[in-house]
Amino acid sequence: MTSDLGFRLPRIHLPAAGLDLRKWAVVACDQYTSEPAYWDAVEREVGDAPSTLRLIFPEVHLDDADAAARIAGIQAAMRDYLARGLLVEHAGAVYVERRVGGRTRHGLMLELDLEHYDFAADSSSLIRPTEGTLVERIAPRVAVRRGAALELPHVMVLIDDPQGTVIEPLVRERDALAPLYDIELMAGGGHLSGCAVDAPRAARLVAALEALADPGAFARRYRVPEGTPVMLFPVGDGNHSLATAKATWDEIKAGAGPDHPGRHALVEVVNIHDPALVFEPIHRLFFGVTVDLREELSEAFGSALHWSEVATAAAMREQVGTHARRFGLIGPGGAHFSVGEIEGAPETLGLDALQPFVDQRLAADAMADVDYIHGDEVLERLAQQPGHAGLHLPALDKSELLRRVVHKGPLPRKTFSIGEAHEKRYYVEARRIVPA
Repeated sequence: MTSDLGFRLPRIHLPAAGLDLRKWAVVACDQYTSEPAYWDAVEREVGDAPSTLRLIFPEVHLDDADAAARIAGIQAAMRDYLARGLLVEHAGAVYVERRVGGRTRHGLMLELDLEHYDFAADSSSLIRPTEGTLVERIAPRVAVRRGAALELPHVMVLIDDPQGTVIEPLVRERDALAPLYDIELMAGGGHLSGCAVDAPRAARLVAALEALADPGAFARRYRVPEGTPVMLFPVGDGNHSLATAKATWDEIKAGAGPDHPGRHALVEVVNIHDPALVFEPIHRLFFGVTVDLREELSEAFGSALHWSEVATAAAMREQVGTHARRFGLIGPGGAHFSVGEIEGAPETLGLDALQPFVDQRLAADAMADVDYIHGDEVLERLAQQPGHAGLHLPALDKSELLRRVVHKGPLPRKTFSIGEAHEKRYYVEARRIVPA
């Protein structure tokens, strides 16, 4: 009944009763990629206990020499956990609450149909990226997923539901829902709970999603011509993971048939109007910097770029704030802070102008590599190391995001993050992506 709208109610595998759920749940694999000490601490806390740590590939290790062996170990652990009954199937939607930082975020676990997803820059699909996709980042993730029995999602998909018709009724009726799990998360992740959504409430939320997907309502909401393709599920977080699921499905679908479980992907759906949904910038950390980046930026942007000197990182953060045309520069190689403002940069986002500069300097060997950093203090600490530099970017006004995507397409890759690293999804649910 929902295939034409790109989603269906899921069949999920949850940890069996009796497992230590604090050790079971670990943060999304693409976090703390420049902080191996974080993942070392997770290893120590988990020890030999059953954990999703054994079912994912922390991307801090993607370039390690033992990557192939690690992937084989992950896939073997999936088969082992299934064989030992450590994962128990649950049919139906799951209502999720995440309490962290004094806020409670509300979500809904659904399966999305990858046939309705296109991550191309000019995508007009029902499920659509909000940021650019780096195709080269997909390949190592496909190597993990190819041959895996399970997927564990950290994808967060948005809906534009200002009236609160889909998820918010579940918030009000939470006490009537059957609890599935309740976890105090490790490493400052806060608290996570999940509840089963019964059949009548599931039917109601399906009807509400159908109303959001009405073409006429969509055209009026975004002030676009009648007949403009509807965007029901913009991908807010984990776009590369969903793109990996899509690429893997495209590899097998010719011989798989339409009912193969690999056609769908498990995601958490969140209303962009949820007050607890906070957008944070994703900064750039540069390694092996061999040039004066301030001079290079001045040369690239000429008289359009104006600089201000600041004495501290705090002053830099304050001046950049949410000003779309401003950015901070840290280093290279020390505690030097500057604020730049690009006159005439796109009203919605100065990164539209800055990302091509970064790409060009990488290609010219002005720097050895770049990482994408969540958190102001993490960037400031790492950027002041020898040979490093940091680009501190402004926060995105979330009220502008979906309108921008509908009218102009996805933002530059790695523009924003939903929360900081410790606020990201922790893995609890799994889903079969091969037939049982």
